[in-house]
Amino acid sequence: MAKKTLSKSKLMAYRQCPRRLWLEVHRPDLREDSASSQARFDAGHEVGEIARRIYDPQGKGALLDLDVLGVDGAIKQTKALLPTRVPIFEAGFVARRVRAFADVLLPVRRKGRTAWRMVEVKSSTSVKDYHRDDVATQALLATESGVDLAEVAVAHIDSRWTYRGRGDYSGLLVEADLSNEALDRGKEVRRWIKEAHAIVDQPKEPDVRTGRHCSTPYECGFHGYCSAREPPATVPAACLPRVQTAALRAFLDSGPAIEMADVPDGLLNERQRRVKDVTLSGKPYFDKAGARRALAGDGRPAYFLDFETVMFAVPRWAGKRPYQQIPFQFSLHRLSMSGALEHTSHLDLSGEDPSRGFAEALVAACGKRGPIYVYNVGFERARIMELAQRYPALSGSLTALVTRLRDLLPVVMDHYYHPAQEGSWSIKALLPTIAADLHYEGLDGVQDGGMAMAAYQEAIDSRCPFERRESLKAQLLRYCERDTLALVSVWTFLRS
Repeated sequence: MAKKTLSKSKLMAYRQCPRRLWLEVHRPDLREDSASSQARFDAGHEVGEIARRIYDPQGKGALLDLDVLGVDGAIKQTKALLPTRVPIFEAGFVARRVRAFADVLLPVRRKGRTAWRMVEVKSSTSVKDYHRDDVATQALLATESGVDLAEVAVAHIDSRWTYRGRGDYSGLLVEADLSNEALDRGKEVRRWIKEAHAIVDQPKEPDVRTGRHCSTPYECGFHGYCSAREPPATVPAACLPRVQTAALRAFLDSGPAIEMADVPDGLLNERQRRVKDVTLSGKPYFDKAGARRALAGDGRPAYFLDFETVMFAVPRWAGKRPYQQIPFQFSLHRLSMSGALEHTSHLDLSGEDPSRGFAEALVAACGKRGPIYVYNVGFERARIMELAQRYPALSGSLTALVTRLRDLLPVVMDHYYHPAQEGSWSIKALLPTIAADLHYEGLDGVQDGGMAMAAYQEAIDSRCPFERRESLKAQLLRYCERDTLALVSVWTFLRS
């Protein structure tokens, strides 16, 4: 049987986990990629398109389309293009039964000869360790394919850069020169390749238990499959929240199914011990008097506020930075002096920068007095202050809103915990324990923040049909309203 040729991405999968590589090759049908993984792929594709415009502003280069040429055709076409001395995008190489495609290959003059500068384009905002492995692999495959490689770099997004508009993305990417490092790691890469081929040639998948590597550096689409094949803990210690100390992390990594009962109290902080006690006893913890005291100082009218935001690796509107969180929607419930509950909302699907309209609508909706309850205040506070800095005419009104913000999250964390929360104080984990009728699973379409962002991006696309846009609008409005109804329920429960 012919030996398999691996892609560079599969070699990087081996670097993360040998079992992942084996499954990628032999059982790809078991992979379930998350929405966040798909969003990362989409961002990488968009940044790649911008990179071609930046590195080839006159459009003289050649883009090798794998969908048209196929893998073998792209590699063959690369060999034909190398003597032409034009920029090549997605240039293909194969060596040692591993193939790879370079994002950018640029001709350069070195000591009277034509050599090449290779640039790998990343949608992250810094160079990661796995990027260094990536370019080291790319460099070896290119040089062993006969490319005279003079320089190797990683281009990544400059998060401090601001888009000026009119399609001018110069400055979006900054480069890190990794030439010496990448070209000197050939021996190391050859070892990875040999080991990876040995894993693929095994008749059975390697026995590797799940752990932190399942999400580092990427979320693995096989985690569900692998974890389902491990003996489950009766009460898993994985439900402990915010594991930050090295000692506790090491203990939790020491076995395949650590029981919460077996975790020594000496490794836990006060909140983790509470979670352990409540989980093992099955009895919820609720300090009613403490919760009431924490909320005693605020009266009515009371407001309950939630934002939805979007962020783009490649900014679409002038004045915005890469990955800047831009609010496009809010829901607000107002509890009047008489106890009547009123709702207002704002959603901009015009496709234009929603920031100014959002800020104006928010100021108008929140009135002049009364606490504004949110869940995890740092998020809303930061977005409002960003708007205040951008729009001086609204700065005073927006800053006044910030002084009225009240955070329900620390009140809940200090005074309430239910075993069903499984270590999380997210609103979606909390809500079923205090108001089961307000669950999110029954919502049509949008059910979380990631889905809201995806729905917004689809809705503002000019190619989105009117009927689909109206459906997405309804989904977004229902979802955001559910968030603030949840806040009302949490506030009412804590004051009970």
